[in-house]
Parts: sequence; structure tokens; C-alpha cells
Amino acid sequence: MIENTISEIEAKISGAESVSAERKAELLKLLGTLKTEVAKLSETHGEQADSIAGFARLSAHEATRVDKNPQLRELSKRIRTSSRSSTPSVRRCRIWEFERQVSADNSL
Repeated sequence: MIENTISEIEAKISGAESVSAERKAELLKLLGTLKTEVAKLSETHGEQADSIAGFARLSAHEATRVDKNPQLRELSKRIRTSSRSSTPSVRRCRIWEFERQVSADNSL
């Protein structure tokens, strides 16, 4: 499931026409880091890893929508924020960097 989710996110970012090539490269690099970290996390915390991948997919979906919905984007942000407390702290910062970048990027 995680591999499929990460592939979906990659396709979503790559296909976003409103994102510059430079920004896409940056986000895809962060996605690569997320993929590595979630794979490591899944070895000991499978359900959390699946949830994180799902939250990342949700964030990418909301950020790349043509018709932005601020309420849905805010809901996505609140869900990610509330789930952070259950993620092992060693990987928390790197795992959520992708999410933060996608959410902060108003050009998506």
C-alpha cells in the first residue's frame, strides 16, 4: 500500500501544471526522503506508516487541486497535526517535512 500511495503522490506532483520544474524537483526529493522514512517506520509501526502515507496523499491532493478549497486544506492540516503525536519522534521531523512543504506551497 505504501509504495502505491507514494507512486500516486509522485504522479500528482509531476503532473501539476501550476508548479515550476524547480519546485517539482524539490518536492520529489522530499517525497523520496518520505518514502525512505516511511519504509523504515513500517518495519516496526506498520499502521502508523500507512497512515502517514495516506496523510501525505491527502495533502498532495488538496495542494494540487485546480479549484482550491481552503476548508478542506485546513482540515487536511489539522489531521496531520493531530497524528504527529503518535509518530516515533526519531523520524517525526523528516517525515513531516514533505507535508509541511506541500501545505505551505500556495502555488500548487
